[in-house]
Amino acid sequence: MAQVLVFAPHPDDETLGCGATLLKHRAQGDQVSWVIVTRMTEQMGFNAERQAQRQQEIQQVAADYGFAQVFELGFPVAQLDQVGLIELVAACAKVITDTQAEVLYLPYRGDAHSDHAFVFDAVAACTKNFRYPSVKSVRVYETLSETGYGLNPQDTGFKPNLWVEVNDYLEHKIAIMRRFESELAAHPFPRSEQSIRALATLRGAQINQTVAEAFMNLKQVI
Repeated sequence: MAQVLVFAPHPDDETLGCGATLLKHRAQGDQVSWVIVTRMTEQMGFNAERQAQRQQEIQQVAADYGFAQVFELGFPVAQLDQVGLIELVAACAKVITDTQAEVLYLPYRGDAHSDHAFVFDAVAACTKNFRYPSVKSVRVYETLSETGYGLNPQDTGFKPNLWVEVNDYLEHKIAIMRRFESELAAHPFPRSEQSIRALATLRGAQINQTVAEAFMNLKQVI
C-alpha cells in the first residue's frame, strides 16, 4: 500500500489532471490524500455564499474519492506571488512529512496560471531524499485550460513519459468533475466533458489503450 499525495493549487485541478489515476490508486488499495493549496477570499470577489458552496463541493469530492485526509492550506487564490516561498514550502513539507508520502502528484510548472508554478516550486523543494526519504516518485499532471496555454517562449512544453491506463475510471472521474459545476462549460470551453474525454482518448491512443492519463515522471526511486 502506497501513500499518495496530490497537490491541487485549486480544487478541480486534481480531478482534471489525475482524477482517474487517483481512483485507480484507491482501487489498488493505496491511501490517497488531497492537498488544496488556495482558498477563495472575499478580496478576490467570492462572496460568503460562493465560499460555502465551494466547501460543500470539497466535502463531496473528498467523499467520492475516499481520500484518507484532506489538507486545506488556506493560501489566498491567485495571490501566491504575495506569499513567501519559504512559507509555502514549509506548509507543503509538513504535509509530506506528516503523511510520509511516497508518490507525489503536482501541477506542471509551465501552466498559464501562476499559482501552478508556485505550487510546483514549493513541492519540488520537498523532494530531496536526504530530507524527505519517504518520497519515491514525483509525477507532474496536465490540467485542461492551463497546460499548454502559457506564453513563455522558453517553456519546452508538457512532455509525458508515463501513461496510466484508466479504462475503468474515466466516467467516474467525469462524474466527480461535475461536482465543480461552475468550472465546467460546453465545448469548445477547455474544461468541458468533451475535452476531458478527448484528452483521455489521445493519451490512450499513445499506449494502445482506449483511454489514459499522462504524466511527466520527474523522479522514481525503486
